Amino acid sequence: MRCPNCQSKDIGKIGTNQYYCWSCFVEMTLSDGKLSMHQVEEDGTLSSLDDLFEDHDLEIEIEAN
Repeated sequence: MRCPNCQSKDIGKIGTNQYYCWSCFVEMTLSDGKLSMHQVEEDGTLSSLDDLFEDHDLEIEIEAN
């Protein structure tokens, strides 16, 4: 998986269907094959970044093992 924001592969899993990009510091949540992007603010709250991306940029194909 690559980060839709910076295209980095430096992604860590931080919870069930939750990921974090260590290159651009964006949190991602996967639901129904679509990512929801959030910026973590200084106070710990999340601000949505979804409006900055096209729908097709946030769609993820899940690879079967």
